[in-house]
Amino acid sequence: METVNKASNLAHETVDKAANATYQVADKIVDKGDELNALAHEAIDKATNATNQVADKIVDKGVQLKNAEQRLAEECSIYIRDNPLTSVGIAIGVGFILSKLLGSR
Repeated sequence: METVNKASNLAHETVDKAANATYQVADKIVDKGDELNALAHEAIDKATNATNQVADKIVDKGVQLKNAEQRLAEECSIYIRDNPLTSVGIAIGVGFILSKLLGSR
């Protein structure tokens, strides 16, 4: 009977050691998973910030272009108001050139 008890105790010790080793490996896997999760979130945050910065710059450039367009239209209106005959001459010349270019096709 003593041999059976020793074998039983040895089997229990072996199972306990295996269970402890399994728990240790599982804990390490969980820790690595947490690290990977944190790295993934950090990468996503960086990508989001970079995307937001680019989007902000695009919006700023759009506003600048709109302002430039408004200034150009305003300056053209002032020039036309100040130089009506020259403006009509330029319009006629451009129209003539466009009609020759487009009419020959």
